[in-house]
Amino acid sequence: MASVIDIANTEAAPQADAAPGTTAAPPPAPAVHLPARAAESEAPRRRRGRRPRLSPLTRRIVAVNVLPLALLALGFLYLGKFEASLIGQQVEALRTQGEIFAAALGEGAVLDSPDEGETLLPDLARQMMRRLVAPTHTPARLFDRDGKLIADSRVLSGPGDAVEVSELPPPDNKGELTRFGLRAYDWLTGLLPHPRGYPDYRGGSSAADFPEADRALHGETGSAVRRDPSDSGLVISVAVPVQRYKEVLGAVMLSSANGDIEAELRTVRFEVLRIFGVALLVTLLLSMYLAGTIGRPIRRLAEAAERVRGRGARVDIPDLTRRGDEIGDLSRSLREMTDALWLRMSAIESFASDVAHEIKNPLSSLRSAVETAVRIDDPLKQQRLLAIILDDVERLSRLITDISDASRLDAEMSRDVLEPINLAAMLRALVDIHETTRSEGAARVVLSLPDRRRDLFVQGLESRLSQVFLNLISNAVSFSPPGGEIRITAREDGRAVIVSIDDDGPGIPGEKLTTIFDRFYTERPAAEKFGTHSGLGLSISKQIVEAHRGRIWAENRRDATGTVCGARFLLRLPQA
Repeated sequence: MASVIDIANTEAAPQADAAPGTTAAPPPAPAVHLPARAAESEAPRRRRGRRPRLSPLTRRIVAVNVLPLALLALGFLYLGKFEASLIGQQVEALRTQGEIFAAALGEGAVLDSPDEGETLLPDLARQMMRRLVAPTHTPARLFDRDGKLIADSRVLSGPGDAVEVSELPPPDNKGELTRFGLRAYDWLTGLLPHPRGYPDYRGGSSAADFPEADRALHGETGSAVRRDPSDSGLVISVAVPVQRYKEVLGAVMLSSANGDIEAELRTVRFEVLRIFGVALLVTLLLSMYLAGTIGRPIRRLAEAAERVRGRGARVDIPDLTRRGDEIGDLSRSLREMTDALWLRMSAIESFASDVAHEIKNPLSSLRSAVETAVRIDDPLKQQRLLAIILDDVERLSRLITDISDASRLDAEMSRDVLEPINLAAMLRALVDIHETTRSEGAARVVLSLPDRRRDLFVQGLESRLSQVFLNLISNAVSFSPPGGEIRITAREDGRAVIVSIDDDGPGIPGEKLTTIFDRFYTERPAAEKFGTHSGLGLSISKQIVEAHRGRIWAENRRDATGTVCGARFLLRLPQA
């Protein structure tokens, strides 16, 4: 006879049970399939199945990686300081060249007349200007001391009227792709802010139309930067006074060829765009690789979770744990969650089958007693049948109470907040209650603590842990001989607390040491009234202990000769 008693809830009335000393095997559990989803939920799921070629996560990763690179490229394309540096260099070059021109004209194109003094000779000045600008093709103008234009390198004088010379652009041999690139470049640079606003370039025929030339006629070197409205190019002008013996005889004004600055900027910007294109290609490839290593596994996990949700058959979650990153952790968590879900579904399925089987016994007994009671007329036999009916009704009530307690246990444990519990104080209180209410001849309960001055704290729910210990104490009392002793010991074991409950009963059959924790298993003392217990007490106790991340098990106590001298239940709970 096993020293086991199953009490689901010691505060409730004694429970009814199946036939004493027997274990009724439940019938095979029928296959349970999840119900199909409603029609209205199928359409959103089908829409989720049609995924875009680029997932939102991929687009976000590409945008996050490309946007800083694009902003950096735009910053380089701005080139405001570089443009100012080019303008400064161009001004210095024109000033140096203008000083050379002015010195040459002051020495070779000046006539010293006794009547008029020193004057510039227009014809000679034109010839010298043409020779001076020939190597550099720099546009040049020469004004006399009155501000009148007397020479222009872009105007040729001949027997007839003057001929204005303008340089034609090179022939357009560019392909359509190159022209498209140039148009895109012009559009892009048009969006960039200019470092400063330059006045528009206006032509003129006298020094009064050019402030820098007018300034040069007063003996100072002048410069100006203007923007050509025809093509938005920059025109840089520098005017240098033509002097002889400190006397200002005129002013020579040199201008940069239209588009020189833009050509330099275009060259630098094309280099930046070329580097940006290579960097953009590498960034896109790396972004797609990164998105693939993140988005594709997540999509696989999501699709597997969708199949789990929509199907009744078991679906394996992809195993990505070898990645060693957060997605691997997610995969492991989803796999563990799915395994726990299937275990829970199997447990619910088995529990429903066990409940149906256990309820059938008292129902069958009730039906038989009722059918028999209506057929007999003997009052004594009718009273006995009514007593059987009353016992069966009580068995059903107690069984339903225990089933209700077991079914809501998981929800209660997941909803309630675990708190630190003084396990030593709890055991003292339970022992005091038992000793106070103990009937004469019943087994005594003795508590043994290695260090009574030290408390043992665990994290849990006090009401549920009290239920476990009351079940185990009642179990030990029912199998202990009259006047026996039940010993409870609590001690620390590393970062856990181990509680053992020993009795002096007949022990537990070796093959039943784990079976006693199964639902509806019952093997009671012969003197105990049939149907007192439902067989759920130890099962609920194990469920409570495991919900506290602990462990419960049973073993037999043996004396020096190896003979079984009682049973021992042990609990291991993590310390708070």
